[in-house]
Amino acid sequence: MFPQVRMRRLRSGKIRDMVRETELSANDLIYPMFVDETIDSTVDVSSMPGVQRLPLDKVVDDAKDAADLGIPALILFGIPEHKDETGTSSYGDEDIVQQAVRAIKEDLGKDMVVMTDVCMCEYTSHGHCGIVNFETEEVLNDPTLDILGKIAVSHAKAGADIVAPSGMMDGMIGAMRTALDEENFKNVPIMSYAAKYSSAFYGPFRDAADSGFQFGDRSEYQMDPANSDEAIREVELDILEGADMVMVKPALPYLDIIYRIKHEFKMPTAAYNVSGEYSMLKAAAEKGWLDENKVMYESLMSIKRAGADMILTYFAKDLARMLK
Repeated sequence: MFPQVRMRRLRSGKIRDMVRETELSANDLIYPMFVDETIDSTVDVSSMPGVQRLPLDKVVDDAKDAADLGIPALILFGIPEHKDETGTSSYGDEDIVQQAVRAIKEDLGKDMVVMTDVCMCEYTSHGHCGIVNFETEEVLNDPTLDILGKIAVSHAKAGADIVAPSGMMDGMIGAMRTALDEENFKNVPIMSYAAKYSSAFYGPFRDAADSGFQFGDRSEYQMDPANSDEAIREVELDILEGADMVMVKPALPYLDIIYRIKHEFKMPTAAYNVSGEYSMLKAAAEKGWLDENKVMYESLMSIKRAGADMILTYFAKDLARMLK
């Protein structure tokens, strides 16, 4: 007890660094990218300062920039030219994400891990993550699974290193694992958006990915923010179906979920520092209310401290530059 015990003894100079419990590095980061089939030059996302939609011929340069900063992985989201009720532009060999994967892998090879988001919301005319019964306005779970399998296989054929389903359909991991294995992609890992909450923090992403929905919301298939035990059940089921890595989304409002999942399953665990988390810090920094670099670092450190092994964040390049 005080005065013999003085906690401040270990908080000065290099000693502070020596006893630091959590380290944050560029190697923890996954960089989200938006590739847009409908544009010829980069387009700024107004609600996400510093984030852009990229035409296909710019994705390799952006991926190289990330690799040069020491970022080991990126995740691709696609905006197609054609949308329809069943998202047919999501699984063709020449669709936008598939072309982007090939371009990046041909240029960077093993220097960049390429992940792909496997979902239908960017590709459907109604903006929901699966097949819809328009009479009941219900997103149909089981008919969607076959399409998710097709998307995963098409991404693997293009050269994706990891596929990441985000639609929160029951059975999606099992369906994708079966489809991948049947096409001899047994070694392609699945990172499941296993605990994805129905969150208001996704708003700016819908500007970036052009994935707003025509009716209702996604609360019938994404999780209730009030629930914690349900996240454990969701993650356990996905692991049993064959998920190699699991994810919590969003990150900052759900640090307790990240902690529980990491300690319960001891699986490789990712967290998605989502668009709303990013934009609110950017907005406060632009107002001069917060120091952007400091709050960015503190926020991402909290996610790592909670147990995340990997952080998907739009701050990836900014943080990597700062750490350099």
